[in-house]
Amino acid sequence: MSVLRPEVTDALRKGQEVIAAGGVMLAGLWLTWLGGYLLVPVGLLVIGVGAILAHMAWRRMRFAQVVAAPGIVELDEGQVGYLGPGDGGFLSLEELVELRLMRLHGKRMWRLKQADGQALLIPVEAQGSERLFDAFASLPGMDTRALVAALDASPAVPGLAETRVIWRRPTAARLPPARRSLS
Repeated sequence: MSVLRPEVTDALRKGQEVIAAGGVMLAGLWLTWLGGYLLVPVGLLVIGVGAILAHMAWRRMRFAQVVAAPGIVELDEGQVGYLGPGDGGFLSLEELVELRLMRLHGKRMWRLKQADGQALLIPVEAQGSERLFDAFASLPGMDTRALVAALDASPAVPGLAETRVIWRRPTAARLPPARRSLS
């Protein structure tokens, strides 16, 4: 039997990375408070690292969705996979050329497209979809603010299908490695 209500427990579990980063910042504040020529700069450095960790954890926390769609998202060695009840597949992040957020039949879905035309649809609410934030953030030129903002935005007209391009691979990076210029 827990002393805390289930909603509070879920909120704490969801925000545990942000709370841990806050603890790092408090440790840095404590070091700064101790004073001295060595501890003040070290404490300020620890506070800065904690602030960066808190910022990244906050974005990751906002990216996570409630699991409400069937299927499981897997991320393994540069490959994104979705195993759903009727569809699914795997795509390489290195070969990814476009990332879209779509709304189909009232459900939001990530559409990942490779250079050869293959596409993979992943429901935003699928189990394990919170892992996609770090994978998407590693794409060249990805604006993580736009990524999180796309999830927060409500549809222009509820009920209609819509598509929003979140990221496209820069054109120089689309060429095969043998054709890239070394200059």
